Amino acid sequence: MRHLTYFVACSIDGFIGDPSGDASSMYQYVDEEFLDFLKTDYPETISAGGRAALGLEGLESRRFDTVVQGRASYQLALDAGVTSPYGHLREYVASRTVGESPDANVTLITEDLVGKIRELKAEDSELGIWLCGGSRVAGELLDEVDELVIKTYPQVYGSGMPMFGSDFAVTDFTLDSVRAFDNGALVRKYSRKR
Repeated sequence: MRHLTYFVACSIDGFIGDPSGDASSMYQYVDEEFLDFLKTDYPETISAGGRAALGLEGLESRRFDTVVQGRASYQLALDAGVTSPYGHLREYVASRTVGESPDANVTLITEDLVGKIRELKAEDSELGIWLCGGSRVAGELLDEVDELVIKTYPQVYGSGMPMFGSDFAVTDFTLDSVRAFDNGALVRKYSRKR
């Protein structure tokens, strides 16, 4: 059974974006040390555009072969004129409002998101599934999340888009590791207690 990993960036107070979903203030923490970490440990999470700009097109996937994201998260790429932000992976976008996919590499999930994730998890593959965002999709998939990898940047938002846009539900995870970076960022990895 493949794992669903919510690999996400957030503020100290647990927001993945401001009230409109903008998280661009966090970009400043992707410095050389942090980028080396991504290239080594999570290369597939670097967008196709980022890979091209950095000359990293040849990086092989280490952990994921599939990415799932919500409509709002995907809209950021569309607004930049990018229809397949992670073209090196199989891309799924959960949306009830996009009529048809603007890219052959992007498959829309328009209903039964949980069922589709369970189907993807049942596939035979050495690599897992990356839940890229956003808040509502993560909230809907909370029971399916097997692992959290939280990139916490040293900022407080005060309010905004929470990591999980869901009803109150205590869900236990076990801390597996913490990595601190010189710029104040942390990456915490948790496994689901089942």
